[in-house]
Amino acid sequence: MPIITAMILATVVGVALGLLGGGGSILAVPVLTLILGMGTREAIASSLFVVAVTSAIAVLIRARTGTVKWGVGVAFGATGMLGGLGGASLGRFVPDSLLAILFSGIMIATALAMIRGRRTPAPPERPRARSSHVLRVVIMGVSVGFLTGLLGAGGGFLIVPALLIFGLPIAAATSTSLLVIALNSTAGLAAQVFATAIPWETVLPFTAFAVVGSVAGMLLARKLSAPTLRKSFGFFVLGVGIIMLTATILRLAPLL
Repeated sequence: MPIITAMILATVVGVALGLLGGGGSILAVPVLTLILGMGTREAIASSLFVVAVTSAIAVLIRARTGTVKWGVGVAFGATGMLGGLGGASLGRFVPDSLLAILFSGIMIATALAMIRGRRTPAPPERPRARSSHVLRVVIMGVSVGFLTGLLGAGGGFLIVPALLIFGLPIAAATSTSLLVIALNSTAGLAAQVFATAIPWETVLPFTAFAVVGSVAGMLLARKLSAPTLRKSFGFFVLGVGIIMLTATILRLAPLL
């Protein structure tokens, strides 16, 4: 029964990625830990593989629509890959319990941001200097990449608003976010794959269901209201985040 539940939720992970350009990856780690019983460290590495493959396939499909801005995505992703390597390297020295608490906090913050909704940034009053844009890309890219490598979260909830600020329309921001997530997750995985045992017999079917979900999400994006779905998914993520945080605290209580 747990494996069936996990595969259903893997599809949900993919749907969110395909529909929203992010958000689904934040659910992968708690599914792998709470339902499949993986340790936090193994779940983070496994999540990076799932998200990297699912996002890459989604990018290739979206590329046919012309909404992927390759130059912006590669620039953002290149700096993110550096942050991802750093986050994954640091993660080796962080206790599992602390990783779980940090991840739960990120989940709750992400959920609240989804529930609140994105605010379309106001156009700037005067053109910004090119150096200012480059600096912002570097800072945001490294920060999101670090988060991805450390906690296995793709960071789409940060990437899409950042791309909107840089002037991309929503469709392009959503598609390009998937490219950045794929690059960041690949870098984080590269730093962990040889140091962490990944249960491939579980992760590969989980990834397959996530890929199917991402295709379904892209099809749904043409018919359903993304803001409503984002808010609904936000409440779902909020609940899972609270459960994960509570379970971690209860597990640590006897040791305090």
